[in-house]
Amino acid sequence: MSRVLFSLIPVTLFGAVAVYFGIGLQRDSRVLPSALIDQAVPEFALPSLFDGKPGLDSAALQGEVTLVNFFASWCVPCRYEHPLLMRLAATGTVTINGVNYKDRPEDARKWLDELGDPYTRIGSDLSGRIGIDWGVYGIPETYLVDAGGRIRYKKVGPMDQELLDQTILPLIEGLRQ
Repeated sequence: MSRVLFSLIPVTLFGAVAVYFGIGLQRDSRVLPSALIDQAVPEFALPSLFDGKPGLDSAALQGEVTLVNFFASWCVPCRYEHPLLMRLAATGTVTINGVNYKDRPEDARKWLDELGDPYTRIGSDLSGRIGIDWGVYGIPETYLVDAGGRIRYKKVGPMDQELLDQTILPLIEGLRQ
């Protein structure tokens, strides 16, 4: 009898592992959780990337719904996403603020001069410290911040038109009401 029970241990363990992985496979791997959802943006103040254009700080993310986009000139997916940000900025639908992440300011300025500048404010996070405070996994990352300065949505990786139309724009509209 004990021999039979002992042989059931591996079968039971295998079943438990299979159930665990089966549940995990049903989750959307493109969605990364963020502990900051529904939390106030971290306190920060970043110097401006451009002379004559304001830097970015937590106080600037109060009073209106905004997007905060972490980007860098060395980031290939950022280049893919950039035309979408330019089109969105041209519509005036939402204020887009940028954080230049772990990038030399001169490289970022050259990149934005070449591709266009969709950002109302741009802060320079050369050390990456602010990115850590925001929980940045990798760039590009875009955060939707409500008028009260609370993070309501996080997108890791480049946005595309479908995500913008089906998720982000409806969220913006809902936060404005």
